[in-house]
Amino acid sequence: MPLASDTILTRPLGLRDEATARVKHWRAALQPRLLAAIAIAFGAGALALAAFLVLGDDPLAGEPYAIAAIEVRSLSAPVPEPAVPARPDPASRSAGEVERASGVAVSRPDGTSAPDSVVIRVPGNGPIQLNPAPDARLSERGRYGALPKIGPDGARPLDVYARPEASGLERGGAVAGRIALVVSGLGIGQAATQDAVQRLPPAITLAFAPYGADVTRSAARAREAGHEVLVQAPMEPFDYPDNDPGPQTLLAAAKPGENLDRLAFVLARVPGAVGVMNFMGARLTGEAAALEPVLREIGGRGLGFLDDGTSPRSLAREIARKAKVPVARAEIVVDAVPRPDAIDRELARLEEAARKSGFALGAATALPLSIDRIARWSRDLESRGILLVPASRALRSGS
Repeated sequence: MPLASDTILTRPLGLRDEATARVKHWRAALQPRLLAAIAIAFGAGALALAAFLVLGDDPLAGEPYAIAAIEVRSLSAPVPEPAVPARPDPASRSAGEVERASGVAVSRPDGTSAPDSVVIRVPGNGPIQLNPAPDARLSERGRYGALPKIGPDGARPLDVYARPEASGLERGGAVAGRIALVVSGLGIGQAATQDAVQRLPPAITLAFAPYGADVTRSAARAREAGHEVLVQAPMEPFDYPDNDPGPQTLLAAAKPGENLDRLAFVLARVPGAVGVMNFMGARLTGEAAALEPVLREIGGRGLGFLDDGTSPRSLAREIARKAKVPVARAEIVVDAVPRPDAIDRELARLEEAARKSGFALGAATALPLSIDRIARWSRDLESRGILLVPASRALRSGS
C-alpha cells in the first residue's frame, strides 16, 4: 500500500506549508550538533534514543497542535417575546358580553337582541353607610365630653345618626312584615360585642352600656359595620341596691339636677347614638315625677327613648308622648327565658306579630346563646317575606 507523502505526514493539523518548511530547516541545522553532543556525553546507547527523539518525522515531537479559525459575527437581534393579546376595553364590549361576564340576566321580548350599550345600576347593592359621628353641628361641650344637641337648622341626632332603611327585600317580592330588633348589654364584654357586630345583620340595632373601658370605640366600630346604636342609661330597679345597675344610676328619689348630671355622663360615652334605652329601671320608669325630667332632657337633645319592655309598670311611653318625646316600647323580649327552644319560640312570635300588624319591635340581651339563635333565625328571614329594619323606625314614626 503506498505511503502518504512526507509533506502530508509531517504537517501538523492546520499547519500551513510555509510553517512546515521552517520546522524542517530548523531540524536540519540542529541535528548534527545535537547528535554529536549526545554521543560524547552518553555514548552509543543514548545515541540511538536521541536519534529516535530528534529525528522523528513529527516536527512538533507529537505535541497536539491545532489552529482554529474564529469568525467574529455581529450579535443577533433579541428574540421578541410572544405578543399577549390585549384585554378588550370594558366600555367597548357588547351588551351580551357584559351580561355574561357579570351574571346579570336581562329578559327581552322574543326576537330582540341586546342593544349596543347597556348600563344596569342596582340601587342599594352595596353596604349601607351611616353618617359620621359626632357631627359638629349636633354636638356641644359638656362636663363629661361631647353631648348631642339639636342642630341650628333643627336637625336631630335621631335622624342624622339613624341607619337608612332598605326599601324592600333584596330578592324582590312583597314584604309581609318588618321587624326591628335591639340587642342590648354591649360594650362591657369585648368577645360578645365583637360577636354581635360581626354575626348579626347590620339592620339590627345595638345598645351599649356606658361602663366599658373601650365603649366609645366599640360603638364606633359597630356603626362602621352598619349597625345603628343606642346608649343604655342605668336606672333604679325595685330591689336597689341589692340589684345595682352600677355607677351613675338614675334614682327615683334623687333631685332632677342630679339625675340629669348622671344622664350627661351616659350620653357622652357613646357619640352617634340615636337614643337612650333603659338598663334595668323598673322603679324609676314607674315614678312619673322622677322619669319626666329625664325624658324631657332626652327629647330636648334630639334623641328618642326606647323602653326595653321588661317592666309592666313602666310609664315611659305615656309620659314621653305627653312631653312630645320620641318613644317606643319593645313588644317581645325574645330571651326572657334563656334557652334555645324558648328563644326560637319568641322569635317566631315576633315574626307572626310583624305579619299581623306590618311592624314589630323586639329586644334581646347580648348573651352568646341569644346572639347565636338570632343569627341563625335571620339567615333566611327575607325568604319568608320579613324585612329587618333599624329601631329608629319605631322612634321616628312616633315622634
